[in-house]
Amino acid sequence: MSEGNARAGEHAELLDALGGPQGIADSSIPGLAFVTAYTLGGNDLATAIWIAVGVGALIAVIRVVRRDPLQFALIGFAGVALAAFVADRTGEAEDFFLPGLLLNAAYALAYLVSIAVRRPLIGLIVGPLRGEGMAWRQDPERVRAYTRASWIWVGVFTLRLAVQLPLYLAGALIALGVAKTAMGLPIFLIAIYLTYLLLRAQDPAAKPAA
Repeated sequence: MSEGNARAGEHAELLDALGGPQGIADSSIPGLAFVTAYTLGGNDLATAIWIAVGVGALIAVIRVVRRDPLQFALIGFAGVALAAFVADRTGEAEDFFLPGLLLNAAYALAYLVSIAVRRPLIGLIVGPLRGEGMAWRQDPERVRAYTRASWIWVGVFTLRLAVQLPLYLAGALIALGVAKTAMGLPIFLIAIYLTYLLLRAQDPAAKPAA
């Protein structure tokens, strides 16, 4: 296998470990369906909720038929179902996006805590994929590399929260739906690529011999 193919394979593995491009893109589709149905349907919350749930179920079925990892299909649909439940209970359309906002906050906090306790989350995710298991924890240079990479993801989730939370508080439903989509796959692809470059630069196997 050429070096270029090896790098592409590592990049793809990292992408798949974080949900895959399709899974990341799929996560924003039910939200767009909800906003569209609510806006065009005369602010009919119940109809918008059912349409979003239906779209989420369809995406899950398609992923199962394609034999994608079952956990991603189930997690994706569970997220839509929870968002629909919250919006239905509160009667506020913007609350459809509340679970996602809380999830962003939880992810940012999880990465921060993992950095603070010197168990950077990216290392726990990527280490086994790269064949080093948890051995990287004994190498200060690898710990630093995974820590820097984890800071990238703290930034991703904090940025999403910083942009979307004010829109949620302002009840700007359409803008919130657009922001969620725009800050979905594009920003994740950028973060994944930056993570890959950072880890590749710190990979001892990639460094020229002295």
